[in-house]
Amino acid sequence: MTMKAKTYKLLIGCCAGIIAIMAISFTPSGAGYQVGDTVKDFNLKNIDGKKVSLAGLQNNKGAIVIFTCNHCPFSVAYEDRIIALHRKYESQGFPVVAINPNDANKVPDDSYDKMKERAKEKNFQFPYLHDATQETARAFGAARTPHVFLLTRDGSSYKVAYIGAIDNNTDEPEAVTQKYVETAVEELLKGKSVSTNFTKAIGCTIKWKS
Repeated sequence: MTMKAKTYKLLIGCCAGIIAIMAISFTPSGAGYQVGDTVKDFNLKNIDGKKVSLAGLQNNKGAIVIFTCNHCPFSVAYEDRIIALHRKYESQGFPVVAINPNDANKVPDDSYDKMKERAKEKNFQFPYLHDATQETARAFGAARTPHVFLLTRDGSSYKVAYIGAIDNNTDEPEAVTQKYVETAVEELLKGKSVSTNFTKAIGCTIKWKS
């Protein structure tokens, strides 16, 4: 075999390996919900050991459901902004409901015990739920952390009003020029439809069970 042929064979092998790794790393969670869809309720364990569901939320107009976690630097970068969202909008009927979907066997820092530690450290005032089976993340179609699904209440059910990122600058909060979630909530509070109802979620891929 010539040197050129050997090099070509090596490149093909490397590419095949990279593609295989990408396929594992970016395993899709399914189609999931689209804007306007009605959401199936969940019943997940909170850091206090109690179960939380959408049906159990009181006096709310919707919910800011955020798939997030402990270890992802993108999630960590947004923690204070998530706290601020809950502080600003809980009293107006749109509380934050955070959900950790990661497989703790792959990422030990995202275990239930570590969730409790992180919530205490950051003084989370919102539910931080453990999606142990990953069924909720798959139902929503969550793909990254953080990944936002803004829900609006419709009688006893909830519909998706916005899907995507929190804002347009992960690294520099002071440089944010588009606050997607805040804008969407403000529009809903004014009885308007959400003008930008979908953006691309930027963050770490969810670590799915094998």
